[in-house]
Amino acid sequence: MNPTRKRRLTIVLLVIAAAAVAVGLTVFALQQNMNYLFTPSQVQSGEARSYKNFRLGGMVKAGSIQRSSDSLKVTFTVVDASGTMPVEYTGILPDLFRDNQSVIATGHMDNARFIATEVLAKHDETYMPKELKDAMAKAHAGKQVNEEAGQDKPL
Repeated sequence: MNPTRKRRLTIVLLVIAAAAVAVGLTVFALQQNMNYLFTPSQVQSGEARSYKNFRLGGMVKAGSIQRSSDSLKVTFTVVDASGTMPVEYTGILPDLFRDNQSVIATGHMDNARFIATEVLAKHDETYMPKELKDAMAKAHAGKQVNEEAGQDKPL
């Protein structure tokens, strides 16, 4: 093989190797930044166990909001059709955050408690993120909500 072809081959191989490294680093970075959405019942069933950070979506249980008197620490419970999850958050909550309101909290698990780094509240009566709507529909599949008692019962 003459020196010109050898040089060209080396350059082509270096470009291919650099492209492979760039693609690999991009895929790794995207995987690190993915935030998966789970409902409390999915978290309790262990579906979120392999994720360090994820989003927890559901409704704030009525009467569960407890604010610390000496800091911005707030604890509340997020519920869905068949699960509950205690949440702890330190920071300023959105104006629309209240009982029986849809929320999405981003954070991680610490034993049986979800430690939130960000809390988002639904902004009007009709809006619900597609991921949360699908997850709630899946959780409600095969159940009929008993409105008076606030309980689910199998069909």
